[in-house]
Order: sequence, then structure tokens, then C-alpha cells
Amino acid sequence: MFSHIMLGANDIDAAQAFYDATLGALGYPPGKRDDRGRLFYMTEKGILALTPPIDGKPATAGNGSTIGFAATSPELADAWHAAGLANGGTACEDAPGVREGGLGRLYLAYLRDPSGNKLCALHRMG
Repeated sequence: MFSHIMLGANDIDAAQAFYDATLGALGYPPGKRDDRGRLFYMTEKGILALTPPIDGKPATAGNGSTIGFAATSPELADAWHAAGLANGGTACEDAPGVREGGLGRLYLAYLRDPSGNKLCALHRMG
């Protein structure tokens, strides 16, 4: 459904340390910067990009917004969470674990990146 997601980042170096670690825990390669200093994580299915806002104002996190990353196991979701905490992220929501609801059993882990964007690693339980 999505071709790409672009998030604002106030510090591209901090963003790269965070996303290289968290996405690396899920098996993705490090990000690459373009000649404008934007950071890209490219996969066959889509692109995650981080950039300072083009209007020159500070990046802000969207209230009510969450970007979710698929994890193939609860252990990978935990590794993602730990990598984020070790690289400038902060915990938010409940501790990583199983949640049950109308969409079935999900293993969820939540973080905020160094710019405050809310993220989630999600594993659909069998």
C-alpha cells in the first residue's frame, strides 16, 4: 500500500544511530544518505526516509501517529526495543508483550525515536 514513509528528524546523526540499530535488529541494512543529507532505508517493499523539515522549522512528532515495523518473532521485537533504548530512544506505552484484542494476539514493543516519533515493533502471534 505504501511506497514510502518520511519522518522529520532534528539530528540526522542521532536518527541514523537509532534506526541503524533498531532496523538492524530486524535484519535490515544500514541507512544511506543522499546529497541533501536525508537518510534512506530502502527495501523491496518500501522506503523509510528521515529528513530535517524543508521549511527549516524543528521536526515534531505527530500526536496520535505511530509507525509500525513487522517483527518475525517476539525475540526480534525485544531486540529492536533494546537496540532503540541503547541508541537514544525512549520507552513509551506498556512494556513489550502480548496484547489481545479484536485483531488477535499481537506482541508489541513501543519506542520514541530521538525526535519523538512513536514507533512499534509488531509480531502477529499464531
